[in-house]
Amino acid sequence: MAVYVDHRIEAPDSVTSTSQIAWHPLHPLLAVASVSTASGGCVDIYLEQGEHGSDAHVERSFQVTSLSWHPSRPILAAGWETGEVVILNKQDKENHTVPLHHNATITVLNWSTNGTRLVSGDRHGILVVWRMDQRGRVHGPSLLKQDCGKSLCHCVFRPPPPGEDFVQLAKAAVSGDEKALDMFNWRKAGAGAPLKMGLQEGLSFFIALTDGSVHYVNEKGKTRHALSTDSLIQKLLFMEEREVLVVITENLQLSLHAITPEGEAEELMKVKLSGKTGHSADIILIDHSLIVTALGETVIRFWDLDRDENYVLSPDVQFGFEGGECINCVSYCSAKGLLAAGTNKGRIAMWRKAAESDQSTRVSEGKKWRLQAPTELEGSVTQIKWSSRRNLLAVNTTSSVVILSEQAMLSHFHQQVAIVQVSPSLFNVTSFSRGTTHSLRVDMNVNGIFATEDAVVFWNRKQVTVFECAGDTFRSAGSFPCDSPVLTVHGENLYTVEPYQVQVRTWQGTVKQLLVFSEAEGNPCLLDICGNFLAVGTDLSHFKIFDLSHREAKVHCSSKNFSELFPGLGGIASVKCNANGNKVSILVSKVDGNIDSKICFYDVEMDKVTLFDFKAEQGNGREKLSSGQGIDKSVVEYPELRSHIPACHFWDQSESRLFVCEAILETGLEPPEQKENQTESTMGVWILSFFSTEEHGFLLQDSFPLPSSYQVLLGVEVPHYYFAKKLFFQRGCIYKPLGEAEKGQAESGSTEVSQMVARRPMRDFIGLGDCDKATRDAMLNFSFYLTAGDMDEAFKSIRLIKSEAVWENMARMCVKTQSLDVAKICLGNMGHARGAKALREAEQEPEQEARVAVLAIQLGMLEDAEQLYKDCKRYDLLNKFYQASNQWQKAIETAEAHDRVHLRTTYYSYAKYLEATGEQSLSLAHYEKSDTHRFEIPRMLSEDLQALESYVNKMKDKNLWKWWAQYLESQSEMESALKYYALAQDYFSLVRVHCFQGNIQKAAEIANETRNWAASYHLARQYESQDEIKQAVHFYTRAQAFNNAIRLCKEHNLDDQLMNLALLSSPEDMIEAACYYEEKGEQMDRAVMLYHKAGHFSKALELAFATQQFGALQLIAEDLDERSDPAVLARCSDFFIEHAQYKKAMELLLTAKKYHEALQLCLKQNLTITEEMAEKMTVSKDSQDLSEESRRELLEQIADCCMRQGNYHLATKKYTQAGNKLKAMRALLKSGDTEKIVFFAGVSRQREIYIMAANYLQSLDWCKDPEIMKNIISFYTKGQALDLLAGFYDACAQVEIDEYQNYEKAQGALTEAYKCLSKAKTRSPLEQESKLAHLQSKLTLIKRFIHARRVYCEDSKEAVRQCELLLAEQDYDTIIRHGDILGFLVEHYAQVEEFHMAYQYLVEMQKRIPVTNLSYYVTQQTLEAVYRGTGIPVSQTLVPQPALHSSMENKEMEEEVADEVEES
Repeated sequence: MAVYVDHRIEAPDSVTSTSQIAWHPLHPLLAVASVSTASGGCVDIYLEQGEHGSDAHVERSFQVTSLSWHPSRPILAAGWETGEVVILNKQDKENHTVPLHHNATITVLNWSTNGTRLVSGDRHGILVVWRMDQRGRVHGPSLLKQDCGKSLCHCVFRPPPPGEDFVQLAKAAVSGDEKALDMFNWRKAGAGAPLKMGLQEGLSFFIALTDGSVHYVNEKGKTRHALSTDSLIQKLLFMEEREVLVVITENLQLSLHAITPEGEAEELMKVKLSGKTGHSADIILIDHSLIVTALGETVIRFWDLDRDENYVLSPDVQFGFEGGECINCVSYCSAKGLLAAGTNKGRIAMWRKAAESDQSTRVSEGKKWRLQAPTELEGSVTQIKWSSRRNLLAVNTTSSVVILSEQAMLSHFHQQVAIVQVSPSLFNVTSFSRGTTHSLRVDMNVNGIFATEDAVVFWNRKQVTVFECAGDTFRSAGSFPCDSPVLTVHGENLYTVEPYQVQVRTWQGTVKQLLVFSEAEGNPCLLDICGNFLAVGTDLSHFKIFDLSHREAKVHCSSKNFSELFPGLGGIASVKCNANGNKVSILVSKVDGNIDSKICFYDVEMDKVTLFDFKAEQGNGREKLSSGQGIDKSVVEYPELRSHIPACHFWDQSESRLFVCEAILETGLEPPEQKENQTESTMGVWILSFFSTEEHGFLLQDSFPLPSSYQVLLGVEVPHYYFAKKLFFQRGCIYKPLGEAEKGQAESGSTEVSQMVARRPMRDFIGLGDCDKATRDAMLNFSFYLTAGDMDEAFKSIRLIKSEAVWENMARMCVKTQSLDVAKICLGNMGHARGAKALREAEQEPEQEARVAVLAIQLGMLEDAEQLYKDCKRYDLLNKFYQASNQWQKAIETAEAHDRVHLRTTYYSYAKYLEATGEQSLSLAHYEKSDTHRFEIPRMLSEDLQALESYVNKMKDKNLWKWWAQYLESQSEMESALKYYALAQDYFSLVRVHCFQGNIQKAAEIANETRNWAASYHLARQYESQDEIKQAVHFYTRAQAFNNAIRLCKEHNLDDQLMNLALLSSPEDMIEAACYYEEKGEQMDRAVMLYHKAGHFSKALELAFATQQFGALQLIAEDLDERSDPAVLARCSDFFIEHAQYKKAMELLLTAKKYHEALQLCLKQNLTITEEMAEKMTVSKDSQDLSEESRRELLEQIADCCMRQGNYHLATKKYTQAGNKLKAMRALLKSGDTEKIVFFAGVSRQREIYIMAANYLQSLDWCKDPEIMKNIISFYTKGQALDLLAGFYDACAQVEIDEYQNYEKAQGALTEAYKCLSKAKTRSPLEQESKLAHLQSKLTLIKRFIHARRVYCEDSKEAVRQCELLLAEQDYDTIIRHGDILGFLVEHYAQVEEFHMAYQYLVEMQKRIPVTNLSYYVTQQTLEAVYRGTGIPVSQTLVPQPALHSSMENKEMEEEVADEVEES
């Protein structure tokens, strides 16, 4: 909370009244235009505390009519009633008069947005635009002078259009941003569009005339008419973001006009504002779209241009305003969200705008604003203005001009005395030791206060005043001038500061002692007293502690340099010591002046430092503290505190271990979820208490949010915390804090003084009151050891305590610490048997919090129990808790949101509760929600039959209608009962009642229409009793009661109906009917059918065979399965074999599991075995019918049969199931399915199968399919058939030569063949050696031929010689074709033009290869060249024929592979 200290301006004595006030937009300078008795009028400039500015006074013999500040410089323009315009330059302390162009009252005076232009206008309509220099002087002649014809009343400049930010662009360009450089260098090729300079200043403006017209003047001075209104314009505003001009007229007509770049206006909206006219209106635009008007009424009116909504705010009498108090003027501080309004009673009303998150669920727009306690002044407020400085508000009243300076509410607590500032000069003093409260008024502006048991001290950097407590009053004990910014009191000594020293003074100001500091230590600026110790902090971050227990102060702790103890943290913002003087706590000031999140602790005796950081993460918290329990607990248990910083800190005045801190949200880090359900001034504020000892370190003892009715923590003194309350009501000397019973009107004659301080018992002392010192010490020790986790010491500290209240309080403490083992002992000492039993029963709950919640309930700590259930998410128990505590609305909300399993139960319990309390209407609704209304509401309304009937008719529920009909029937009201039975669609009851009334025809109609089984059955019984058999059978059939219908048919020989009914009925009824037909000896086919349908196959077959019913046999056989009697199956199969129905017979044999007979039948009758039949003949491995050997034999027989029938795939499958993979592979080879062969070989992994698969694959066209070649090589390799693989490589080599003449690849293939054959293990080593020699011979010949071809380019003669030697070799043609060597020689001799030699080799080719196509070896051009060179004509006999040897060789190879496969 803040108070506003009033500083009356130091106006000259000649000033009688003030006409205008105006703050500078940037500087704390206030311009005041006044009426002077000595002259006519004057202009003065004042500083922030009302001091008159030097050389800032201008007087004239006439009055000031307009004031306008330069937008950035301390230059003021003042317009006078004679037309004179004077410029006051406060910075240069000079005044200038603008050249006189006006001879009438100045009505318009405005600076442009950057201050380079000044617009002035007068009552005669003369408009002048001046160019101004930086010192406020007119630069050159006027830029524009225009006679508008009518008096000018308002002017508003149009802001410049948005252009580039040159400052940021320049910074980016300097730092090397290429894009920014390119934007400046627009002449650079390819740099894109030139930089949009834009106007750096808004030079165009709108001017309003008294005839209601508005004109637009552009930057070049050209004027154009923009718009017109019906009456005098009262306010002209410009919405920069939307480029909209807002016009408000004298009769409160509001219009919005969209402005084009050329200045044309297009009307968007026109509306009439509410409010009284004829009064000077104060109209402002806030938050870019909210119009606020003060019209001399009791309310402020708002119009939201975005939402098109309006609402009002009014001062509340509960806050100290008077009824009928009118508001004259308004001003808004956007930085703080404060709206200030001045009233005709001299009060300043302030509303603070709520945070955005609070507006998300707004009930009404007016609730965005929260009214604050008023500030009272003298006279009626006529004008009010906020300064650019957030804490300055200028108020112009009928008596004076006052500058209100915002300062934090002063408060202090020491030695059981608390003092709280209520207003700038009124203080509330409370002495808890005496039990008294006083109001104390002082005649000075107070900057600081200090309270002790004997005195209260006030100071303000100019004067110190001491008030001594004398009984029930305070009397002045001394006053002296002193400029000390801080002060503290101990006994009868005052401690003040001067440069490099602390002065010890008497109450009258006499200096008794000087505590000197060196220049290196700095100037003392911080003082704090705790117990008998004084802590002093300096501006150079040093601190020192003095012992005040002696006659003179002595140094207890020598000067310590904070920067050395805590390097890199910053300066000292606050320093305090504990009651023993051995611990010092320090709040840290960051470079920007804000408080750091760290609290620093210094142990004087151990010379040891410790840090507590609110922002410490869970992982590194242990590194920050010497003992990590405290930080770990605070981080884990209260993660919301990570966005907080310490605001103030206190040590207990007597308990040296206890430290308390108030933590507030750091600016800008407020989590939205923390803003809900909290008031503005206490939002996110937490109170934390710690134990600090050398042994255990820093331990968090307790934490809780600051209650909403409290303003700030004042201090701590065991067993209480002390808080300043929020001020709620103030009028004159009467004030009330928030939380007391507010009265609608203050009692003017009341002498009661409200207490502005509250004390709250510490968690461990709740319920103990003002206990004695021994109990207090024991409880504190117990709390300390419990927090430290030392249970033995905790019990030692309290074992001698006999008070039940103390034990109860300790049990409450156990709820906070969740120490259930300690709680059991406490309950035992309390004699709380019920609580002990409940705690023992709660041990079955898995969650610790749920068990603790039970303890909290037994101790009456319902809020804690509620929170514990929420923390562990046991919403079922929370629901029960709410029900038990009669919080039914919360119980229902919990069930609806989290515990829907018990939602109906909750509704039912609430309904029972409401019924017990007599709230029948609500009870009805909740019985309905619980879905128990069908029996609970009739029970509840059983005494009020009329209400019950109305409810039944209203609900239109079938169950209720039925219940009501049964009730009416019991009362013999049959007609009414029939009506409600019909509404309930209870057809059985309708038929029953009609039969009772003898109206059996109507009952039959109902039964036939509805087909209701129960109704039909009842009616059938009625017909049977009346011997109407056919009707009885009909309705028994409708009721599905076929046994009764069959019974009647048998008794009355209704055989035709009997058959149909039996087929519809159960198997037992079918057998009974079949027996009936069999006994009669007639219609045996019906008996067989019924036996068959009933599943009695043996009886049906026996009867069918006996009566030769072959058609029935066919039907029966279709329904036989493996569950049927094997003998029956065999008999049926024989029957089908006799009648040549072999497939049916085979199916029956398979069903009877006679697999061998079925197979023999298949072979004998040449039946094709389908896959389905084969699967039926396949016995599973787990079957007990056949042994494993018999099973395999059967499978092989099935496979053999499939082979004979050509079904190779099925045969493969059965051979595989029999485990004979070789036969399976042979069957698969027969099928020719290459893909399956390759797959089967891969999964079988048997050598023989690999070889068979590879042999098969060689029979395919493997030359054209690399995948087949790959598989052949792989299978031979896996099958370890290296000799066969060598043969395959040999075949590959021959193919390369025959098909592609590629001797190089053939050489590679033969090399692989040689390797494989050399590794092979054959039966005949001699044969192997022979084959190896043959391969080696082939390799040698190929190498020689390849070598000849390679060296031909280098040495053709050597190549020819090698070829001729090859021709001379024996058996060279086993690997090298004749045509290749001879063709090579022919080509050579033709190339060297030895045509005769070429011709000889051609003749040789024809001899050796008579059927070879010569063009395959020798090109046609070479042939023609040879014949032409020898002169021999081309002979037809030399034309070669197509070569066939390759295809022949392939054919032979295929036959060989096929033979191998067959042999395998």
